[in-house]
Amino acid sequence: MISRIDPFDVSRLLSLSPMRTLKGTSSVVAKWSVFVGLTVAGFAAGDSLQAMPRAEKHEVRHQIEKLEDAWRNAVLHGNFSAMDGLLADDYMAITPSGILQSKEQALTALRSGAMKFNSLELSDRKIRLYGTTALVISRAEVRGTGPEGEMSGSYRYTRVYVRDARGVWRIVSFEANRIRDPGERRSSKAQ
Repeated sequence: MISRIDPFDVSRLLSLSPMRTLKGTSSVVAKWSVFVGLTVAGFAAGDSLQAMPRAEKHEVRHQIEKLEDAWRNAVLHGNFSAMDGLLADDYMAITPSGILQSKEQALTALRSGAMKFNSLELSDRKIRLYGTTALVISRAEVRGTGPEGEMSGSYRYTRVYVRDARGVWRIVSFEANRIRDPGERRSSKAQ
């Protein structure tokens, strides 16, 4: 057997049998290279996020805590304009019953009184920062009513903030889930 360079292979590796390349391979390689490059850049950006100076992390956490307090006050007092300023235009919520709610629907429920909080106590707040994104997880003790009826009880929620190009933080996503006692069953309506 005599080794020869495969005349059809752009890699010019030694080969015993001619291998043809697929047409368009160079565009696939180019796309793959772009994908790999962006992935590496994303990981590098992730590493730089971890390198955020401690003072800056503290300041951002403080800003998010103030926004959480502003949100709480807005829903407790039915402050439509404050809530409008807190929510991004593409805001989307998932209610405890799994219903999707847009910004407009949330504002309409607040303005009409369909969503009314009598009390809202927050605890066990955790804030995680990812560059221009902040993730807040908290526990809420709620007494009130919503478009779906009574919403009193203990809940866990996740709220996502994103900082825009002007440096303004807005809520883009919210999801709440009722905390059930051990052994408590969901109602047949929720199943």
